[in-house]
Amino acid sequence: MERTLQPLSEPEQREVTRLAIGAGQRLLQHGAESSVIMDITRRLGLALGVEYVEVSLSASSMVISTRHLGCCITTARRCQDGGINMQIVTDIQRICILVERGLLDSNDVHHRLENLKTERYNRWLVMVMIGLSCAAFSRLAGGDWPVFLLTFCASSVGMFVRQQIASYHFNPLLNFAVTAFVTTLISGLGEVYNIGEQPFLAMASSVLMLVPGFPLINAVADMVKGFPSMGLARWTMASLLTLSTCMGIIAAMNVLDVWGWLL
Repeated sequence: MERTLQPLSEPEQREVTRLAIGAGQRLLQHGAESSVIMDITRRLGLALGVEYVEVSLSASSMVISTRHLGCCITTARRCQDGGINMQIVTDIQRICILVERGLLDSNDVHHRLENLKTERYNRWLVMVMIGLSCAAFSRLAGGDWPVFLLTFCASSVGMFVRQQIASYHFNPLLNFAVTAFVTTLISGLGEVYNIGEQPFLAMASSVLMLVPGFPLINAVADMVKGFPSMGLARWTMASLLTLSTCMGIIAAMNVLDVWGWLL
């Protein structure tokens, strides 16, 4: 069934274009897959009344063109990394669905997009849970309770450092390197003072919180779904984060003169 087009003035089409690229920009900033970004952006533009929507993505920007009754409008936006946040992605998907059902108009969409808030878990809760998860890995790997406690302390402090550096908006590569350095420095004390039967397990387990799993998953998903340039860009960033983590670990091992992973 063909969609009945309602006439839009140029200012109205321009506003629809702004809303569509604003939604896509937030999706790209917060870690959505490329296919999701393009799908939601197109659906939102079409639901708001334009005839045609085309989207082009890059790692740090996006371009969108809308066409309606012979009038074409193109705009571009820079997309700075805002951190992975699936709550924002879900909220924008919900807005798109409500527009498609006719429950929201362009004014409602503008208001909702402007009032999207990034909700985060309590930082102390995150620290404790990250500490427990890394400590659980050390336990599964065969560590005893002293190693478990050492891993918990090292990873919790490391997470605190990571959150603190992120709050000052430093480069993520620097963040990962410093966090890995501090975490390995603390867990390496197990080797220095012979804490537990296998203290090197604390060094290996405490830095698992720095594995860039989400960017790697998105990179593979993008390449499989036909977005090789986006996939390679995300893969490169994930590889650089891994390299920064390794540099921080090696620096801490040099300071302590401990090479526990080689034992």
